[in-house]
Amino acid sequence: MIKRSINIKGELYSFDKPLVMGIVNMTPDSFFDGGKYNDLDQAKLRVDKMVKEGVDILDIGGYSTRPGADVIPSDVEWNRIKDIIEYSSSKYKNIIISVDSFRSDIIRKAFDSGADIINDISGGNYDKNMFKTASELRMPYILMHIRGTPKTMLDKTDYKELIPDIMDYFKKKIDMLYDLDVVDVIIDPGFGFAKDYEQNYELLRNLKLFQIFELPLLVGLSRKSFIKKKYGEDKTLEGTLELNKIALENGADIIRVHDVKENKLLIK
Repeated sequence: MIKRSINIKGELYSFDKPLVMGIVNMTPDSFFDGGKYNDLDQAKLRVDKMVKEGVDILDIGGYSTRPGADVIPSDVEWNRIKDIIEYSSSKYKNIIISVDSFRSDIIRKAFDSGADIINDISGGNYDKNMFKTASELRMPYILMHIRGTPKTMLDKTDYKELIPDIMDYFKKKIDMLYDLDVVDVIIDPGFGFAKDYEQNYELLRNLKLFQIFELPLLVGLSRKSFIKKKYGEDKTLEGTLELNKIALENGADIIRVHDVKENKLLIK
């Protein structure tokens, strides 16, 4: 099935080969690295290392979306990410910069600082101006599936039918984006977001079905709790690689990861 090409930085990406998105968490309470890189100097080293290892997209975020995460003010989120966005976009002009935020005011500032893509975990649910902002800035938009908020999502796993419900969500949201002339859309089924252990694996088994939208597909599995539960605390990387292999074989075009080198080798 032919998927729609996406215009990023004035270049058409047809996803003939999968891309690796490297996670740059500028939060003190990230579920995986626990704020290890939220110091600017450490973040710069992390970005440099990812670029050296062949990262295609840097996904920079300053708001923790782990289950139960607290709300933080917009200015705190922006202060966490502004310098590393400017550093990355000015030093690595060929690398795509994605901003992991659900706030349209953050997206506008990030765009002015050199960001290329919106990665919105809320699917436009948390900020009524997000879709309009994507349209006005002509930025590609990553549309993720979620129910509730990071604080409440673990209580929102009562689907009538998991896959049809997620399909319906995407159909409605994509139509809304297209109505606003946002045509550069990437879909993300939202592994770990309002899905329990069994539902995450059901989603992975049925990943091919999402090709019906003929849009690039992003998968974010890296080191999440359902991997830890299946493979053990000390084997989350091995588990991530095994599940990313399944995802790639079933149509994933972008894999969002903590470990760039290992996942580039997986694709190769």
